[in-house]
Amino acid sequence: MLELNYYQNMNTESKNYGMYYVRKEPKQVMDLTALAEHMAEHNTPFSKGTIQGILTDMVGCIRELALNGMTIKIPNLALFSCSVESTGCDSPGELKAALTDSGGQVRNVKLLAQSTGEFTRAELNRDVRFTFTSKAQAGIDAWKAQNQPQPQP
Repeated sequence: MLELNYYQNMNTESKNYGMYYVRKEPKQVMDLTALAEHMAEHNTPFSKGTIQGILTDMVGCIRELALNGMTIKIPNLALFSCSVESTGCDSPGELKAALTDSGGQVRNVKLLAQSTGEFTRAELNRDVRFTFTSKAQAGIDAWKAQNQPQPQP
């Protein structure tokens, strides 16, 4: 279940200034050790250590392949690939394949993960469940209590 919190847009330059939005409340970060332990609890014949070793190797290989321009597909999870953000210049003769701080056009490199197979946006939207954090729900309830119309005598 995804826990939600809310915030108010306080950017006075925004056309949505003052509007309220929800965002996912971050939970714990699971590292490979925790993931391996979780996987080992699913009646697998492999030990936590074996699973962790395989996952560690997988991470290294995905990183290596993505940095070499490959797209890596893990069925029913995601396609992993690198993408670049760049700055413009006036002519092709000015282009330099390097980071901006080294005189090139590449501002940033990002790792993209795009859902694939049975893990599509439609599937995510169908299967996800939401709740507000207890703190957010208390704030919502307090606001409703303060802003409910009072009965007329």
